[in-house]
Amino acid sequence: MAIDKKALMKYILSALVAGILLYFSFRGVKWADFLEAVRGCRPGWLLAAMSAGVLAFLVRALRWGQIVHPTDDSVKLRDTFNAVNISYLVNLALPRAGELARCGFLARHCRRAGYDKLLGTVVLERLWDVLMMFILVLVLAWAMWDRFGSFFVEKMLNPFSARLNLGLGGIVLILAILCGLMLWGLFVLRNRWKPAGLVWGFVKGLGQGIVSCFRMERWWLFLLYSFAIWALYWMMAVSVLYSLQGAAASSPGGVMAGAIAGLSSLGPIDALFLMLVGSLSSLVPVPGGFGAFHYLVALALSTVYGIPFGVGIIFATLSHESQTLIMIVCGTASCIDETLQGRKAC
Repeated sequence: MAIDKKALMKYILSALVAGILLYFSFRGVKWADFLEAVRGCRPGWLLAAMSAGVLAFLVRALRWGQIVHPTDDSVKLRDTFNAVNISYLVNLALPRAGELARCGFLARHCRRAGYDKLLGTVVLERLWDVLMMFILVLVLAWAMWDRFGSFFVEKMLNPFSARLNLGLGGIVLILAILCGLMLWGLFVLRNRWKPAGLVWGFVKGLGQGIVSCFRMERWWLFLLYSFAIWALYWMMAVSVLYSLQGAAASSPGGVMAGAIAGLSSLGPIDALFLMLVGSLSSLVPVPGGFGAFHYLVALALSTVYGIPFGVGIIFATLSHESQTLIMIVCGTASCIDETLQGRKAC
């Protein structure tokens, strides 16, 4: 089989970026302190985080099956669950390839749904994931207003409104008008300027994805699955946070105990913020989010909460590597299951 040199170069480049990010993330870490903190973590909470991750994979398989069933009712939960698990396994090696792999995998087991139709269902899923992330950002802004509200009002909103001599209502109106003008401009330029066409296509697809959801049978179940997926991701972040908080409690005289004690004031809402920051790492095309996830989460803890970067790296490592472990275990188990059924999976 001929080697695709272009694809190989992309993979090498993404792996190089991941390596650079990992280097800058861990270059200041004292490994003795790092291992001391890891040993002091509460293993029960780490197990809870990994269990929530497996449940998230299962719920994602249930949601995908609901979208596929109107086209092909022969698809079983076992098929979609294996496909989702294998896609995560592929993404650890080849970023962005997992979604294509799961469509190709499931297409071989469907009677009527082809690859193109399955790819459309995955696009719908991703559009809703973007919408859910936007909703969570709004929830986070409301829930953490006491932490960031005064800074936003005093340092950003008031100077801006003073210059324009407008109140909050006037600013909201101006922003709404600007958004409307932007959408109108994208619509007019969609066939004349390629970047505008790409952005308009995304906006249009997002709208169509939202509308199409309400046309499916039991659309409320689709919404319930969507909320459940992100709730389970949130539970993973909360569980890792509680696990690491135990490191300070179990070794009060340890070198890292004082630094980790700063995490004691963080709770579920803060874990939601860290989860959303970690989700942004998927925008960086590196295998499995390595490096990007670690750097962004540790930077957020350092910048927003004043927690040392080294402690943030421990939290990021526990979060990322516990999730990576369940991806490997579930993906491998699905490959074995497909092989035992006499199918070619991996």
